[in-house]
Amino acid sequence: MGIPTLYIFSGLPASGKSTLAQLLSRHLRAMYVRIDTIEQGLRDLCSLKVEGEGYRLSYRIVQDNLKLGISVVSDSCNPIKLTRDEWQETAIQTTANFINIEIHCSDTVAHQQRAKSRSCSVTNLKLPDWNSIQHRQYAPWDREVIRIDTANKSIEQSFSELIEKLAL
Repeated sequence: MGIPTLYIFSGLPASGKSTLAQLLSRHLRAMYVRIDTIEQGLRDLCSLKVEGEGYRLSYRIVQDNLKLGISVVSDSCNPIKLTRDEWQETAIQTTANFINIEIHCSDTVAHQQRAKSRSCSVTNLKLPDWNSIQHRQYAPWDREVIRIDTANKSIEQSFSELIEKLAL
């Protein structure tokens, strides 16, 4: 059994991030962890006003699986240096590999259309509207990251590009 890998997906809502993360998880037969699901679960089950708890709980779940030798695909906005550092530290603490992946849609019109037309697969989660997506804090990357621009591409084309860049 080889060293597991943590595939750290990042990007704004409606960029195609969750779709690509799920496709990669299925392709690799890796565990899939979506922060939206965990955060909404904390809201629903514990009546919490969720801030960083969803990320921190996810790190623990992911570490358990990496220790078992299971690769993990994490799906979150991952907008700031702090969360990016914490995801990487999650892998490092278990001696797993990690790969940062940023999903981006450079076509503002297409991104807006996706935000307006998408449906939500997480029960009770209220998706952000276009205005909140545009004004969301999202820091530029300061480290190595595989970047996939989903503008003017089908999901199949974007996934093929991701697989090629990952050299899988």
